[in-house]
Amino acid sequence: MSNAFWSPALARLEPYVPGEQPRGQSLIKLNTNENPYPPSPRALEVLSDPHLADALRRYPDPESGELREVIGAHFGLTSEQVFVGNGSDEVLAHSFYSFFQRDEPLLFPDITYSFYPVYCQLYGIDWRTPALREDFRIDVEDYSGAAAGVILPNPNAPSGRCLPLADIERLLQLQPQRVVVIDEAYIDFGGDSAVTLIDRYPNLLVIRTLSKSYSLAGLRLGFALGQAHLIEGLSRTKNSFNSYPVDAIAQRVAAAAICDSAYFKACCDKVIASRSWTTEALRTLGFDVVPSKANFILARPPGISAEALYRELRARNILVRYFNKPRISEYLRISIGTETEMQALVQCCKEITGKHAGGTGAL
Repeated sequence: MSNAFWSPALARLEPYVPGEQPRGQSLIKLNTNENPYPPSPRALEVLSDPHLADALRRYPDPESGELREVIGAHFGLTSEQVFVGNGSDEVLAHSFYSFFQRDEPLLFPDITYSFYPVYCQLYGIDWRTPALREDFRIDVEDYSGAAAGVILPNPNAPSGRCLPLADIERLLQLQPQRVVVIDEAYIDFGGDSAVTLIDRYPNLLVIRTLSKSYSLAGLRLGFALGQAHLIEGLSRTKNSFNSYPVDAIAQRVAAAAICDSAYFKACCDKVIASRSWTTEALRTLGFDVVPSKANFILARPPGISAEALYRELRARNILVRYFNKPRISEYLRISIGTETEMQALVQCCKEITGKHAGGTGAL
């Protein structure tokens, strides 16, 4: 079918490309930053509730009232400071529409979550990308001056580097008249959340997801935290697009998972421990590994191109993420799996890099 029926705006779009989700294959899947551990048992118990059938028959609460109460209590906020959406990507999209459609450019790093320029194209937002430092650090002083706003992932993706709260606060002070969005998809794996700054900064919006640290990527649940006027703005956009974005089951499962703090912490601690072990193991093999506070690492292999290593790992049924983009084309992003999965990854990397260096690759 010809694309002559498309609108000109659609024809100009360059959509986001998600990580590979293979079906029917037995792979060690370390390419999409999913949590290797199952969701909270309390969350799974919700699925056996016999009253779910009636919940499916009716429309869900359009405001996700009970879930917002749970999230607010968890973070020491009120429900009026919480917005809930169908995955953090939807919350991000609503944020771009609600706050960044201005005459000035939106600011975000040159190496970051690749959905940001897609949203800019979708909503006709101009953007500018200050360059990360050579070691992939963000310098918040680069984000001063006229702007539609600022959005930063913290930790950043795909580097995993994390800004301290003092730098986030400095950024908020540099742009007092514009919204600063801190995308905290990976903050639970070692960083300090900017949520503690919300009551002091009316321009701060923090966006979180249950996909990573809560092992609920398949649920599609994200939320934003900020002062009530920002949440009201997101609600106006949501109610002009889809009044019922979060289904009834997702609301209940999410609330149960958030309440299970002990299980959540135990899973995060295991991921952090595996990340530390993997980082040191790969550095021993000669890899350059960027310091990470996320559930992934960015690593440059020795003696072999990143693309070649990606392909050799794929042939051995280990899937990682390769980005053929400037400045990171010689790095692989590796999600943190179970201890066994990471041991298998390191063993394969040892064998492959040893072979290409002329060694035996034996342990």
